[in-house]
Amino acid sequence: MSVLNSNIPEGKMSEKWENYKEHIDLVNPANKRGIDVIVVGTGLAGASASATLGELGYNVKTFCFQDSPRRAHSIAAQGGINAAKNYQGDGDSVFRLFYDTVKGGDYRSREANVHRLAEVSGNIIDQCVAQGVPFAREYGGLLDNRSFGGVLVSRTFYAAGQTGQQLLLGAYSALSRQIAIGKVQMYNRHEMLDVVVVDGKARGIIARNLITGEIERHSAHAVVLASGGYGNVFFLSTNAMGSNVTASWKAYKRGAFFANPCYTQIHPTCIPRSGDHQSKLTLMSESLRNDGRIWVPLHKEDAEKVRNGSLKPTDIPEDRRDYYLERRYPAFGNLVPRDVASRAAKERCDAGFGVNKTGEAVYLDFASAIQRYGKVQARLHGIAESNTEEVTRLGKEVVKEKYGNLFEMYEKIVDQNPYETPMMIYPAVHYTMGGTWVDYNLMTTVNGLYAIGEANFSDHGANRLGASALMQGLADGYFVLPYTIGDYLAKEIRTGKIPTDLPEFVAAEKEVVDRINKFLNNKGSKPVDYFHKKLGKVMWDKVGMARNEQGLKEAIAEIQAIKEEFWSDVFVPGSDKGLNQELEKAGRVADFIELGELFAKDALNRKESCGGHFREEYQTAEGEALRDDKNFAYVAAWQYKGEGVEPEMHKEQLEFVEVELKTRSYK
Repeated sequence: MSVLNSNIPEGKMSEKWENYKEHIDLVNPANKRGIDVIVVGTGLAGASASATLGELGYNVKTFCFQDSPRRAHSIAAQGGINAAKNYQGDGDSVFRLFYDTVKGGDYRSREANVHRLAEVSGNIIDQCVAQGVPFAREYGGLLDNRSFGGVLVSRTFYAAGQTGQQLLLGAYSALSRQIAIGKVQMYNRHEMLDVVVVDGKARGIIARNLITGEIERHSAHAVVLASGGYGNVFFLSTNAMGSNVTASWKAYKRGAFFANPCYTQIHPTCIPRSGDHQSKLTLMSESLRNDGRIWVPLHKEDAEKVRNGSLKPTDIPEDRRDYYLERRYPAFGNLVPRDVASRAAKERCDAGFGVNKTGEAVYLDFASAIQRYGKVQARLHGIAESNTEEVTRLGKEVVKEKYGNLFEMYEKIVDQNPYETPMMIYPAVHYTMGGTWVDYNLMTTVNGLYAIGEANFSDHGANRLGASALMQGLADGYFVLPYTIGDYLAKEIRTGKIPTDLPEFVAAEKEVVDRINKFLNNKGSKPVDYFHKKLGKVMWDKVGMARNEQGLKEAIAEIQAIKEEFWSDVFVPGSDKGLNQELEKAGRVADFIELGELFAKDALNRKESCGGHFREEYQTAEGEALRDDKNFAYVAAWQYKGEGVEPEMHKEQLEFVEVELKTRSYK
């Protein structure tokens, strides 16, 4: 085991990033025209990085497995994007955003990276406004803000309930400009299946054209992974069906350490599953917790009547309701961080207070907000507050303006009108804080291989605050990577074009082809989804919201058995000569199975509870996460040692200079 060097610059925290930028090596514009960069992924991180690198003058090749960059999963981020602009005058600042992020991550993130993120957050908003992103505005014309969990200020900028989509359209417009002028070559419907490393440096990728089946070699002076997270290891998650870990996992097998895989976020406001037939879950934005109140029946007999359909939630009076987040966490109420809210919902449902047929749901109720907003509007319109019908109508209009598309989505899926009856929600896998280990420069342990956005581990610790995913993706792509990668590429200006006939390219392509042939020639009896669902059940039951030593050991053994059965009995129809989605899926699930085993091993090794990693053996008397800062204040970075060999764990010790290590409290 070694201690990792994160390459954090010296100096005061508030000056590190500016001093760093002033002293790095630069590449002059003429030399940039001779340097190639590959970017894998076109979500907010990948699209913004590709556009910015192209604008700087580099030759960029960008890859996505979707039919268009606009299909990236970033569009599903609904609620907003954080930035420390203090538009509300409520005391926000760069330091407060930095502090809230470190605290929200349960003190398991790297201070220097988080401070940099907070510093550049304001630039993101300026950039996106200039691109025409239609952020919500107040009456006076200033950008509006709302609150998200884990903070006491309003710093979340938003565009109704479709912020991710609007931000991605802004990044896509910038990317499209670079495509049009030839600085970015766009490879749609291409999936990266391996990284090519030459003399210790990332020099390209092997990709499959998903339409023709052709295996292609692409070279570059540096490779950037912006391929998102691995939440679909649980099968059921809020991620798009195509979201996968393959790009990061191939990098792991080529020497890039994988950090904190057990740090996975369970989002508290998702539409509950309705049965085993589902293939994914739907997120209801955290922004709804600004105005929605979360509750369950106070008495079990009421919960039982609700479950069997003999009692409506609207018929349960206030004194028979348990607004449990407001009761347990009076300072933050319904806006506690996601991990806290998720565990609290699970606790209530496990205790028998769940409100749907499966017993796995709580209520998110807008009745109070409708009345509150309605009374304000009634006063403005000179209408008597005693006119309850008109007050309700006006209140619904305000709520519709703020959250209308989310309410429509809920009604289409559940067939219930959330203006009239409370929404039902339950936690679901949403985001992964773990990922490829990177240093301060966003470089992995492979020279010239970078990871940005959700693909890396660096900014969120053990739990991500709401509205910070979009912030990190755009910070990395627009304002961080373009500087840090230049420092590396300054040493590559004399390298010349990287040929694709090198032995390393030939060997990597052969491995990809051999694996494809192995799938197609296997002649098993079970489809890929059979194994994915089987893996997902093990992960959710034993490596999900709550974990314990016995369950994790069982999970590791069961995943190893699934892996053995997968390779002996998976059936992949069709051929490799064209579109074959079962073949695509087979490769992704094979990687998920291996990741699942490492995930469980990481969770077993971390004998503490922190953020989204909750070990039942390590909790306070009140059921809160119990950290062990003496023994586990480190990043666990895992190194692949070969097939059938135990991975080696390396540590990056976390140092806290600006933020005092203490038990999180949202009470």
